[in-house]
Amino acid sequence: MTQTKNKQLPALFLQNVIKQFDKITAVNDISFSAYKGEIIALLGPNGAGKSTLMNMIAGYLSPTSGTISVNNHDVASDDLITKKDIGFLPEGAPMYADMTVKLFLEYIIELKLKTPDDCNLPVKEFYKKELERIMDTAHINEVAEQKIETLSKGYLRRVGFAQSIIGNPPILLLDEPTDGLDPNQKEHMRKLIAEMGKDKTIVISTHLLDEAETIATRIILINKGTVAADGTLKEILTSAKKKTLEEAFKLLTQTGEN
Repeated sequence: MTQTKNKQLPALFLQNVIKQFDKITAVNDISFSAYKGEIIALLGPNGAGKSTLMNMIAGYLSPTSGTISVNNHDVASDDLITKKDIGFLPEGAPMYADMTVKLFLEYIIELKLKTPDDCNLPVKEFYKKELERIMDTAHINEVAEQKIETLSKGYLRRVGFAQSIIGNPPILLLDEPTDGLDPNQKEHMRKLIAEMGKDKTIVISTHLLDEAETIATRIILINKGTVAADGTLKEILTSAKKKTLEEAFKLLTQTGEN
């Protein structure tokens, strides 16, 4: 497993995490730490347990057993604290279909943000500047006045991403962040994640091999709810004795499907 080179505390810490739904074990004894400056790709086939794991880290699902900590706070007991440190883009991010993009984001900003004690701006101006920042970052100004129900899948993902970065949280959990984006939009999103990853801890869930290869500093390959590999691309290829991630993926997941 790849280790951090310094002695900073992990932003995320998972120990022996298990999630069961009746007789189905979706996540089976997963442990890992993640640090500031890491972009981790949770890579695996559909149904591997990636989204379940992301939802547990975000605090929206409770593990059956095990421990999850965010910046040294337990997600189970300190969820109000941990959720402030996390920006979460879930799969199929819920939105109010009859709202415009601008109105929806204004609403979420007011729900999520408090004016900092050292802020000299009026509250409305503070919110306005945050709205401008997230819309510029996500490249969605051109659809600001459109109702959410009229948006393409790609724009829906970008609006979801915009809400995930409200308040500039130190940890981002992005579930299939480029799903539905065209090639130009994918390139923009991947560059943005790479740039933001210099100062944040970012975990992306994906089944796209090229996404893991291009932006991740570390890959955690999940298969059937367990960690099949954890390391840099080079480390995983060396361990699997394969030349490409596709070959290693097929070997470690024991399937040709992705």
